[in-house]
Amino acid sequence: MRTRKQTAAVAASGTWKDPDGIRLPAGEVHAWTSGTNQTLCGLPLSRARLLRFPHVAWPDILPESGGSADQVQRVCPRCAAALGHRRDDRPWTRTNPRP
Repeated sequence: MRTRKQTAAVAASGTWKDPDGIRLPAGEVHAWTSGTNQTLCGLPLSRARLLRFPHVAWPDILPESGGSADQVQRVCPRCAAALGHRRDDRPWTRTNPRP
C-alpha cells in the first residue's frame, strides 16, 4: 500500500525555470495529491490560484533537500505536518524517567 508521503506532489504560488528549462515551484508551496482540487491543508487550488507541479515530489522542495527548493520562500506548515515532517525533526525522549 502506498502512503501519502510517496504520492504527494507540489502546488505553489509561483514558478521558475531552471537552466535545463524545467518548470519548478517558487514562492509558497503546499502538498497536493493528484486527482484532488485541494491541498492537504484544505486550501482549494483554483480559488487560491496555486499552480500544480505533478512532476515534483514533496521531499524535493524541502529546504534541507536542496533539490528543487532554490526559489521556495515558505513551506506550508500544515501540509508538512500532514506528511509527517516534524518541526524539530527530533524524536521525543524522556530525560529523567520515573523509578
